[in-house]
Amino acid sequence: MSAITITKDNFQTEVLSAKGTVLIDFWASWCGPCRMLSPIVDQVADEHPDIKVGKINVDEEQELAAQFDVMSIPMLVVFKDGQKVNESVGLIPKEKVTELIQ
Repeated sequence: MSAITITKDNFQTEVLSAKGTVLIDFWASWCGPCRMLSPIVDQVADEHPDIKVGKINVDEEQELAAQFDVMSIPMLVVFKDGQKVNESVGLIPKEKVTELIQ
């Protein structure tokens, strides 16, 4: 399953009301490490069709970034059944992304 764009308008439905695991990638187009992490997140999405993967552009969704105290990007946040259970800040290898969602 490919990553979906998450906004404040669909956050409740796509993340908080979702059953199962949701991986969120907070990113920005000007962020070099974000551009390096993006294809890794896409690979994880393709390899784990049971997990919903979303991307939040912090420039466009400043409310959501503030809600989750995003101070540095890229930042990955994992939700299970609508509850935040894990997070990681900075560029990490694919293996670490996979560990994060386990």
